[in-house]
Amino acid sequence: MKIILPALLFSISACLDNVVVGIAYGIKKIKIGISVNIMIACITTLGTFLSMVFGTYISKLFPPFVANLLGGGMIVFLGIYFIVESLVKLERNTPARTMALKDIEDMKNYARKSDADCSGHIDMKESIFVALGLTLNNIGTGIAASITGVNIHITLVATFVLSILTIMLGRGMGNRVLGRFFGKYAPLIAGALLVLLGGIEIAL
Repeated sequence: MKIILPALLFSISACLDNVVVGIAYGIKKIKIGISVNIMIACITTLGTFLSMVFGTYISKLFPPFVANLLGGGMIVFLGIYFIVESLVKLERNTPARTMALKDIEDMKNYARKSDADCSGHIDMKESIFVALGLTLNNIGTGIAASITGVNIHITLVATFVLSILTIMLGRGMGNRVLGRFFGKYAPLIAGALLVLLGGIEIAL
């Protein structure tokens, strides 16, 4: 459990963006086929892998205790940043500057733009645009997580599976009240999960 829990917390936090994306597509009645969903999962998982490999090399520059403290501290900092920025955005109702802080209202516009040909579904070419946006959000946390020693293999499997499931879940929630509520507060929840993950890594 000591190995699995940090990997799951990281993957869940990273994939909360996918839920919001799925909800936005559900609201806009834009379809995402299983092959496109898998393509998005492959790209986001690859991005997570590359960032974690880079973080692993950085961790070798420091003693284990220092690396753990550094990585955990970075994760906590990112989590607090997400929380503070999300609270400010909720209060002022201003557009988010990064994908990781976008709520459902921001994402509805993003969903419309990502369906470039207005076909009502996301094709393979358009899925790359979506996946790259999601992947960029995971780079910083992926580096920090691997510095602390979060298991790469478990994280990659969890990220791939959860990426597929969370987009499906989000699209299924669509216009429902729960979907809109979750879409509004997902960035805040992601930040809280990162703070929890960073705290666990520092304490272990």
